[in-house]
Amino acid sequence: MTAIVNSAKPYLTVKQVPSRYPAFTEGSIRWLIFHEKTNGFHRCVRRIGRKVLIDLDQFESWIDEQGGAK
Repeated sequence: MTAIVNSAKPYLTVKQVPSRYPAFTEGSIRWLIFHEKTNGFHRCVRRIGRKVLIDLDQFESWIDEQGGAK
């Protein structure tokens, strides 16, 4: 018997991100998207028509790269 693997990438809408990452408000995510070309956040954003989705794998990598103290 073969196992079925869910290989779907995790995406959230802008409104869903704060429920998973409480340190980020919806407004702060929108600000990051507005300035995505200058802050590198463009790699986290996926657009399908008017729908804006956040790629969580890229979002977590982007957070890790922000140079804060560890």
